Amino acid sequence: MKWVVCLDNTGYELDLEPRKLYQVVEDEKSAKSGCIRIIDGSGEDYLYDANRFMTVEVAAPVEERLKAAA
Repeated sequence: MKWVVCLDNTGYELDLEPRKLYQVVEDEKSAKSGCIRIIDGSGEDYLYDANRFMTVEVAAPVEERLKAAA
């Protein structure tokens, strides 16, 4: 799984929280246009500008807990 942290929620204050981890849904077509598909606060996957996020690596035990919590 790939994870990102939100750096900018301007205009999406109800859906995104700064400093929160979000799971990425792989979408090559969107990535080519500078967007990223994530599962946001609504529990659904949506497209956002990729520059709002930074990719983070999480340790294996943390990733297992995140998967279990999903």
